[in-house]
Amino acid sequence: MPGRSNLRATRQERSRPVTHLRLGVNIDHVATVRNARGSAYPDPVRAAILAEEAGADGITAHLREDRRHIVDGDVERLMAALTKPLNFEMAATAEMQTIALRHKPHAVCIVPEKREERTTEGGLDVAADIARLTDYIAPLSEAGSRVSMFIGHDPRQIEACARIGAAVVELHTGHYCDLHHEGRFDERDAELAALTEGARLAHSLGLEVHAGHGLTYDTVAPIAALPEVRELNIGHFLIAEAIFAGLKPAIVEMRRLMDAARA
Repeated sequence: MPGRSNLRATRQERSRPVTHLRLGVNIDHVATVRNARGSAYPDPVRAAILAEEAGADGITAHLREDRRHIVDGDVERLMAALTKPLNFEMAATAEMQTIALRHKPHAVCIVPEKREERTTEGGLDVAADIARLTDYIAPLSEAGSRVSMFIGHDPRQIEACARIGAAVVELHTGHYCDLHHEGRFDERDAELAALTEGARLAHSLGLEVHAGHGLTYDTVAPIAALPEVRELNIGHFLIAEAIFAGLKPAIVEMRRLMDAARA
């Protein structure tokens, strides 16, 4: 594939200490298919259990305000059924805070949310809402959930996440993936460089670094190779690939590519 050589990690990156890179599997779009017919299947909880068996280190589920895929009952059942941590994605609303405080998931990831979007289009503007978000995440942290902020690689946003007391930042990789699949490789490489610098800055500020959105077999390796990144959250591609290969094989292959890039 043109430009693929530019996606490989540098020798310097490969020489850094290797740590286990966690894979969080997002099961939202199993629920999307279920809700299209209003049926009881396919069951996102069943998908989560299969993901655990295939090697996922955690499960991610986004309870949107409009309940377009995951619904409240799914969260109840996930909390009861999972043996791996649940990463609960949500908007910074009073309703979602109440739900998160009731369930106390392992992690809470605050994401921007607009009713008209098909999926999350960009990162949260933490820098413009420092006071409110500081107060908002405090009870979540006190309840024992690790609070993550889903942001772009802008240094202002990363520094703001440290200021409000977040434990984690999840860097939005969607633009990088779009540029790759559109064949705009010079721009892709520039975006990857910016993500690399963002990961380094976040790590230097004491934030744990995660990444996700739009990652595929073709784009995962350079992100997985970043030594500061501790977790990738991947969903839509894995659910789509499962149509052809099955969910377990799709996850096993993603896990293989992540481990190879890390090594």
